[in-house]
Amino acid sequence: MIVFNKDGNLQKTICRMKVFSATQLHEADKVTTEKDGITPLDLMERAGTMVFNWLHQRMQGAQVPVHIFCGIGNNGGDGLVVGRLLIEHGYSVHIYIANFTDKRSKCFLLNYDRIKKVTSSWPTLMTSEADFPEIHQDDVVIDAIFGIGLNRAPEGWVKKLIQYLNNEKAFRLSIDIPSGLHANKPIADKEAVLRANHTLTFQAPKLAFFLPESGQFVPYFETIDIGLDPEFLHQTEPLARLISKAEAQQFYKQRKKYSHKGDYGHVVAIGGSHGKIGAVVLASKAAYRSGAGLVTAFIPSCGYETLQTAVPEAMAVTDKDEEIISDISGIPEATAFAVGMGLGTDERTVDALKKFFKETKAPMVIDADAINCIANNKELKTLLPKQSVLTPHPGELRRLIGDWSDDYDKLAKTKAFAKEHECIVLIKGANSITVSEDKLYVNTSGNPGMATGGSGDVLSGMIAGLLAQGYDPLSAAIFATYIHGSAGNIVSQTNGFEAVMAGDIADHIGKAFLILFEPDAPVQTDADEEA
Repeated sequence: MIVFNKDGNLQKTICRMKVFSATQLHEADKVTTEKDGITPLDLMERAGTMVFNWLHQRMQGAQVPVHIFCGIGNNGGDGLVVGRLLIEHGYSVHIYIANFTDKRSKCFLLNYDRIKKVTSSWPTLMTSEADFPEIHQDDVVIDAIFGIGLNRAPEGWVKKLIQYLNNEKAFRLSIDIPSGLHANKPIADKEAVLRANHTLTFQAPKLAFFLPESGQFVPYFETIDIGLDPEFLHQTEPLARLISKAEAQQFYKQRKKYSHKGDYGHVVAIGGSHGKIGAVVLASKAAYRSGAGLVTAFIPSCGYETLQTAVPEAMAVTDKDEEIISDISGIPEATAFAVGMGLGTDERTVDALKKFFKETKAPMVIDADAINCIANNKELKTLLPKQSVLTPHPGELRRLIGDWSDDYDKLAKTKAFAKEHECIVLIKGANSITVSEDKLYVNTSGNPGMATGGSGDVLSGMIAGLLAQGYDPLSAAIFATYIHGSAGNIVSQTNGFEAVMAGDIADHIGKAFLILFEPDAPVQTDADEEA
């Protein structure tokens, strides 16, 4: 994740990146001004200057018309700072004020006065659709209408303004957050949210950027460090934590020189049914690729030859039934289990799971049909082993926790389930989120090409592989998810998104571990180009 610090210099990563609520960020602003001995206007100037620097570095004086749309609050004040600095540097700037109320923030008014001192072309006060300007596709639109303080959906002509800007082909840059989007609340009106091409967000990303319903409005963003009080940010418990390369590195456990396969655990993958043996094959291979010392697959009899051929390194134990898992017995002692891949939901399988859950003490990851069995059987739900890692896709999650009204309701219900059953739930998606009690860990690796059959089976095997090596369940879930996404990224760079297959992801787990500690490519600046 690329960020800019308050001095305007590029940083490549933010270590231990946190996601804060709008309320927490407002409090951080207050604490910063008090401790630094500055005014809110000074902080606004700092933030606006950072946005200007970002634009100036890219535009390099190009006389492309820049249209800045400002609200009458502090986000609008940020926009006015950017506009003033662009004017002072000779850019072609047009500023518009969405004048939808008489209530204006103090900082907005002060920056409005400052604009008058640098140009004779004062901002246009907009009061209706008749004031919408003509915008060409080569122009730049800067959105500073509403910030994170928005408390209700835009209405009337302001909503139509947002829709008008969305329909234009010009590049749209949002300051802090796209107007109409809430930082950590459900969208009130999807038709009243600006669809930004790029967002420059202050200090920390917003939770809305990572959720399916709202993330579509923020396809690309960069985080600008505006120098909010580091002590406050460090001590404040965030809404969520982002897991990127720097964080993932801290989970890695170095292998000892004098060790043997027994030191790295034994994974038993339980799953498969007629026509779905491939799921266990993928999980078994992924467990090995993640470092497990031994892997055994417990499968229906019909899968024996397939498993032994596809993963010769793995041992195979078969159920007495030809097509399903009917009795989970006769399995070797395991350090960790992966259960559910291709399992099916036959009644005999459900009974086998009940007995297995009652008798098993080793940590486990529960996936796919094992989750469906749990969702459909109250007794199984009560038998769910403590600290299990559940890895549902959206459909399986809905069956497990019930329907939800929005993404925030989904997170709340998942937290409640995880807390009640003392387990860890990994919500798979574009930004997979690991849920442990009230804590959220948002993964940042991965790509759309990974939305393919079998990708989840690979992830389950990876988590089990880490569990077998002694990673605690939460660390195993978070770390495996990051490495899984990184492996998918490696594949997509060679094959393209459309050609990513689950087997490819499993085959590139090793490379994902290697690049975890490779230095990032340097970020090129204009100074580098001139040199």
